[in-house]
Amino acid sequence: MPPRPKPWWAGPRAPLPKEAGTEAALTVDYADGTTAANEWHTDDPCLVTYPAIGILHAVALPAVGGDTLWANTASAYEHLPAPLRTLADALWVLHSNTFDYEDAAKNRAEQGAGSTVFQAEHPLVRVHPETGERTLVLGYHAQKFLGLNRADSARLIGLYQDHITRPENTVRWHWALGDVAVWDNAATQHYGIGDFSEKRVLHRSSIEGEIPVSIDGRRSVRRRGG
Repeated sequence: MPPRPKPWWAGPRAPLPKEAGTEAALTVDYADGTTAANEWHTDDPCLVTYPAIGILHAVALPAVGGDTLWANTASAYEHLPAPLRTLADALWVLHSNTFDYEDAAKNRAEQGAGSTVFQAEHPLVRVHPETGERTLVLGYHAQKFLGLNRADSARLIGLYQDHITRPENTVRWHWALGDVAVWDNAATQHYGIGDFSEKRVLHRSSIEGEIPVSIDGRRSVRRRGG
């Protein structure tokens, strides 16, 4: 399987800087489009308790570009064909902040001795803690399905990702200065489009989540870090 290109946030890295005068707001300063995510992802599923809510505040925007897309993973699950829902209900996924989960030690060494590798095992289908809906937990951080090899995992990840990002499950937001976006990180993925060439600054905050639970009551497992 050929390697996937690495977006700016993939792999162990220093944390985003805190915004001066705040306790929780981080500064996401994009110099140009090459530093945007440009990948569908849920925030930080490499943590066993990844954020429940994400918040972005637009502080500086380019004249053109820089939109963000969100995909509804509850709607995606609901509209899966029945055989794919049955399969999804039984699958578990390894998520990691490393580019290649099988080469974490090498990746960590290349990134620096102080880097931390985070890995967690989540059910592909989690029960939403507030609504009881079934949502799909996937995105760029998903490395492989447990019990499957990398090639089979890659095919299945692509299959389910295609369903998640179908146009009817997505919305595209064109930012205006001062906008605040709040989303349910337990039931969405998002994609920051890197089609701009000017400065783009966002303040990011998140609200801590709880350990995901599968439809049969099993809880996600921390594999490394965190």
